[in-house]
Amino acid sequence: MPVEGVWDLSISTPIGRIEAVIELARQAGVLTGAAHGAGENVTLSDITLDGDRLTWKQTITKPLRLNLAFAVTIDGDTLTGTSKAGRLPASKVTGRRRGVPAAAGHRA
Repeated sequence: MPVEGVWDLSISTPIGRIEAVIELARQAGVLTGAAHGAGENVTLSDITLDGDRLTWKQTITKPLRLNLAFAVTIDGDTLTGTSKAGRLPASKVTGRRRGVPAAAGHRA
């Protein structure tokens, strides 16, 4: 299942809801990505897609310096899962793919 595209994420953390955007692309068969949110842009690392399960890691510096590990399940143009920062409790993550193009031959 392709996961490439721009995804709007909502992360329910102990300090409140955080909105972020991730962009996923495939270059030479390898998934790459970046995240944007809280005024910073960071590169995603260790991106792995196994069936409909997508995992990645990223480091943020705002509001705190944290190493985050994401594990989500892709269901078409939505995703659900968790984000974990070290020993802190996991935060719920939901997301939706932005501007999904219509399937070829089914254009309005």
